[in-house]
Formats: sequence, C-alpha cells, structure tokens
Amino acid sequence: MAGARKPGRNHLFVPGPTNTPERILRAMHVPMEDHRSSDFPNLTLPIFEDMKKVFKTKDGQVVIFPSSGTGAWEAALTNTLSPGDKVLAPRFGQFSHLWADMARRHGLDVIVQEEEWGTGASPERVEEWLRADKVHEIKAVMVVHNETATGVTSDVAAIRRAIDAAKHPALLFVDGVSSIGSLDFRMDEWGVDIAITGSQKGLMLPAGLGIACISQKALAAMKDAKLKRCYFDFADHMRANPTGYFPYTPSVPLLYGLRESLAILFEEGLDNVQARHHRLAEGTRAAVKAWGLKLCAKEPKWYSDTVTAIMVPPGFSGADVIDIAYRRYNLALGAGLSQVAGKLFRIGHLGDLNELMLLGAIAGTEMAMRDVGIEVELASGVAAAQASFQGGMQANLKKVAAE
Repeated sequence: MAGARKPGRNHLFVPGPTNTPERILRAMHVPMEDHRSSDFPNLTLPIFEDMKKVFKTKDGQVVIFPSSGTGAWEAALTNTLSPGDKVLAPRFGQFSHLWADMARRHGLDVIVQEEEWGTGASPERVEEWLRADKVHEIKAVMVVHNETATGVTSDVAAIRRAIDAAKHPALLFVDGVSSIGSLDFRMDEWGVDIAITGSQKGLMLPAGLGIACISQKALAAMKDAKLKRCYFDFADHMRANPTGYFPYTPSVPLLYGLRESLAILFEEGLDNVQARHHRLAEGTRAAVKAWGLKLCAKEPKWYSDTVTAIMVPPGFSGADVIDIAYRRYNLALGAGLSQVAGKLFRIGHLGDLNELMLLGAIAGTEMAMRDVGIEVELASGVAAAQASFQGGMQANLKKVAAE
C-alpha cells in the first residue's frame, strides 16, 4: 500500500549525507546553552586545533560556518578575490560546474577548462593555461578534489606542481567536501591555499557546517579583496575564534557532534580511515566488474574511494534502478546528475561504514538491477566484493605483523 511503513532501517548509500554513528547522535543530544559563556571555549578551541589535524596543516586557520559546504565555497571566493578577477576552473562534473557558476555569479571572470566527465582536473592543461598568463591575471585555480557526480578523484598534489612549474602566484582552492576525513588530504604539503568541506560526508554529521581552512597566503590576499561579503566574512571569525567564540550564533549541537566525530576519527587513526575507504572502494569496484558493467571513471587513476558511479547498459535508466532499490529494498543509492542523469547510479561508501554494511548494499543493488531487467547474476557482485575484502584484510594483517 502506498505510504505504508517500511520495516527495518533505511540503508543509506548515497555519497552524502552519510550514516551518523550513534555516538555522534548522543553527543548532539544536549540542552541549549549560552554560546557566550566563559565555559564555551572549552568546547570550541580544541575543535579548531583538531580540525587542523584533519586538514593536515600547521599554519592554516580553520573557520566553521553554520552552512553547507556551498557556504564555504562562497567564502573562499569572496574573501580573497575582487570583481573581474580571472579564475581557472577545471570542469568535469556537476559540482565543479556549480562552483564555476557561483564564481561567475559573483562577478568573476571564469576560465572554464572543460574535461571529459569521468576524468578529473588535468595538471598539464592547468600548467599550460598558467604559463600563457604572462601578466598573472589568473588569481586562483579552483579544483574539486573528489567529484561525486562521476566517482572521480583528482590529483591535487599534481595541480600544485603544475602551478609551481608555471611559476605562477595563483591561489589554489580545493573543494574537499567528499574527500576530507575519508581520503588522503595534505593541505600544507600540497600547497593548498583554501580547502573547504562540509559536515555531512567524511565527518559523519548531519548537514549544517561549512568548514574552511585558510593558508597564510590566502589570509594575506584578503587585504586587497573587494568582493562584497558579510555573513561569510573570514575577518569576523578571525576576530572572534581565537578566544573560542563566533561572530554570530553557532550550531551548538553540531559543534558537540563535531567534537565526537573528531574523536572517532582519531581513535581509528586517519591513515586507517583512508585505508578502510580504499578497501571498501576496491570491493565495490570488484562487484561492478563481476556484474559486467562499467564505471563512469575512465581510468584507475581517477577512481574515487568514497563513491562509485556505475553506468547502466544502453536501454536502461539508472533512475529506475534507484527507484526500485528504494521502494522495494529500502536502499538509497545516488542518482546521476546533469550530463549523466539516467545514465548511471552511484554507490556511496564513505563515513561510518564497514564491509558487512556495504555487502548488504551490493546485494540490494543486484536485486534492483535484476528487477528492472538488467541481466546480472545474483550474488556475483557480493562474492567478488567478499573476495576483495578478504584479500584486503589479509594484506593489512600481514602489514601490521611486519611492523
């Protein structure tokens, strides 16, 4: 019957929001308090320092907005640039498109570097553009680290090398919404000037926090920036944050949740978190291979460890797979967006997740595909993922024993 209750829990396998651990839910269940009290900095000051560890920076400044990651996008642009400034934006998916569109709507001159969807930002083409910019009109390069629309991860370190090889002073802005807290990210080592993320992906929280980490070079660029800003003004936070306060009302429950999220990440260890995500992604990719289907990502160098985008065969719609998975099996899969709408579906495998949880999603996906007429062999993907997971675990045990 339409509208009837679905028994059991919903199995959430979109690439964000992700599953929120019970520990975090309990940590957020707090009474409201005075965010200007003398005790409040005991909560906030350690959060700022611990977030720097996640970004892997010593000198970067962390700013936390009550917003989504899109707010942090806007902050990166408006705090460092002026109307008419040129920015270089590789576009290879829906989120790189949206960030470029935002820059244009703010009055920036956006040079869109088109890349095939299923690939990522090209360091060679970035270097080519910057070498041609003899008078240094390009003020920033905007790169989406992990493009969830296509299941592609770009090489940020290679982009920094390209900027340096061109001897260009452009700032490097990186969208790490679906990578930070899940994939390897090294702000200082990679020379990232502003990195942004949101709370609802690798940090395992509900949506509601937009987080930016700003290098000293980017802070210096604020002095000459002329784009208008108010709510997302870094300077207001720089004045309030050192004492543990905010320029306006923060989301107190989300801050308690963020403190618990950071504790969970550090208990597992960031290196172990990244290794787990790789292991889960490898199992998912093994399942796709067993199904005889193709990934949207064109080559292994582009493969994302937080989301797998799976092309459906000609004559089928990814939207139908998603609909059946949700209605019949209470399984939430990610949809194809924009240029790939209907051509694929996505399995998100990031955040608070383990092998058995993901095997359930793979099994449900097999059934949904069979239900819409895609000829995959039941249990083939599950078996391939199981073999991959066991191999990965055994390799990890050998590594630990050797150490």
